[in-house]
Amino acid sequence: MVGGRRHRRRHRGVAAATAAGVGAALVCTVAVTGCSPTGPAGASRGSDGAGGPDVADSADPTAGPGAGGGRGGERTADGDALTAVRRAADALERAGTSRTRTSVRMASGGTRVTVRGAGGFDYARRTGRIEVTLPRGPSGAEAGEPLTQVFRRGALYMKNRGAGVPADKWVRVEAAALPDGNLVTSGATDPLTAAELLRGTDELRYVGAESLHGTAVRHYRGTADLDAAARTAKGPARAQLAAAARGFAGDAVSFDVFIDGQARPRKVQHRFTFGTGADAGTEGGSSGTDDSGRGGAGGGGGAGGPGADATVTSTTEMFGFGAPVDVALPSAEHIYTGRIATP
Repeated sequence: MVGGRRHRRRHRGVAAATAAGVGAALVCTVAVTGCSPTGPAGASRGSDGAGGPDVADSADPTAGPGAGGGRGGERTADGDALTAVRRAADALERAGTSRTRTSVRMASGGTRVTVRGAGGFDYARRTGRIEVTLPRGPSGAEAGEPLTQVFRRGALYMKNRGAGVPADKWVRVEAAALPDGNLVTSGATDPLTAAELLRGTDELRYVGAESLHGTAVRHYRGTADLDAAARTAKGPARAQLAAAARGFAGDAVSFDVFIDGQARPRKVQHRFTFGTGADAGTEGGSSGTDDSGRGGAGGGGGAGGPGADATVTSTTEMFGFGAPVDVALPSAEHIYTGRIATP
């Protein structure tokens, strides 16, 4: 599904961003120096940590968007479906609020690290709160200790950050100032940003009708173009996705999305690869991954070796639409302004 767009740009600094936030627990484990989105078969295997297995496991790495079926009964989605997926963020805004579950999972060689979160989001106000649980690793906070994240119109507030930040203080970060636009840096992709990225959908296949936690959904698999998403996103998401488009080595992001009968996204899963080799992300170079998502001969090197790529799978689920969501922003005196230690 994904063509040769993955290495149009050289990665510039996502490693620095991940070291600054919760994402350090995922990515600093493998000394990240570069990244690029993956094709549909680039996902790591196993549980996504937010409800069910990695939905890319059944993807056909060679399937194209041609007319007619695809492997496993997939077929090219029609225009109405493409419109619904591109407008998933609008459907969330109409829904008002929901509860959310998140997971950001890193896999590199034999290493598996997952950050899980749960909370709620007010889509009309573009405000939400997620409590993430950190894994054991170089994150700056104790393993298993919850870290509170508040999202407010492009700003991210984190409490219990660790790494020299007083326990009663919050750290404030502008998401658009991070090289990945905070797609994975904080350890949670907020549901509205996950849906805004779908505005850039340029290839879409219908996988089939399924049931997700008792709700009938339509499962689609496709790719989204970061540049296109940034141009068409609303509000602060435009600057966030523009930052991601500049920061990642390529434009195409593979995803799976589950849409309910009211056109609301119930689950979105995006897949990225962070190249850890010295030449990872170099324009015109090899991706360093084979069709199974393991390290290939070029780019990042063989799986499990020093240059093995790290696959990051971000999963966001939305449920409990209409639930009350009350998010209080920290006051100015509770914002930490000192130096933040990074791993």
